[in-house]
Amino acid sequence: MVPWLDSTISIHSLIWLFLAAFMLHDFEEIIRIEPFFRKHRDSILKRLPTRLHEDFRTLADTTAAQFAVAVCIEFITFIPITFLAAEASMYLPFLGINIILLLHVFMHIGQSIFVCRPVPGVFTAVMITLPYSLYLLYRLLDSQLIDMKDIWLSLPFGLLLIPILLIGHKAGEKLVPTSN
Repeated sequence: MVPWLDSTISIHSLIWLFLAAFMLHDFEEIIRIEPFFRKHRDSILKRLPTRLHEDFRTLADTTAAQFAVAVCIEFITFIPITFLAAEASMYLPFLGINIILLLHVFMHIGQSIFVCRPVPGVFTAVMITLPYSLYLLYRLLDSQLIDMKDIWLSLPFGLLLIPILLIGHKAGEKLVPTSN
């Protein structure tokens, strides 16, 4: 891909950089979530089918602090997964979460298109998560540390993010109740 980059960043370092890429993306979401929903809540509700209004209101009522609790729980989960990939060459769980986060980029893009404005997280999804994820996959495949079969085998590990996210958001609601 980019020979000077390949020779500059070791696979080991690239794997550990996942934690920084993840946090930079989530910092954008944490910082932008409350002002975004304060400003655009009503216009987004008008675009949504009625059956989605309640779910959207729950999301729109999430505070930055509540969102940060969910991110913290994800981050704590990602540390041992990243450690196992970097230090023990156990790639499937790490690969799974990275595949899901790569797909997450397209969720941000789709949301931005749907609401006709940039949603929280779309800038870092496109500028950090997308290039990091694609480069990571390229390097792991090119180094023959994984193959295409491993990508498919890793997906169940990535899907474990769903309950982790749900637990994180419930924990955020319990630990940081809204003042309403």
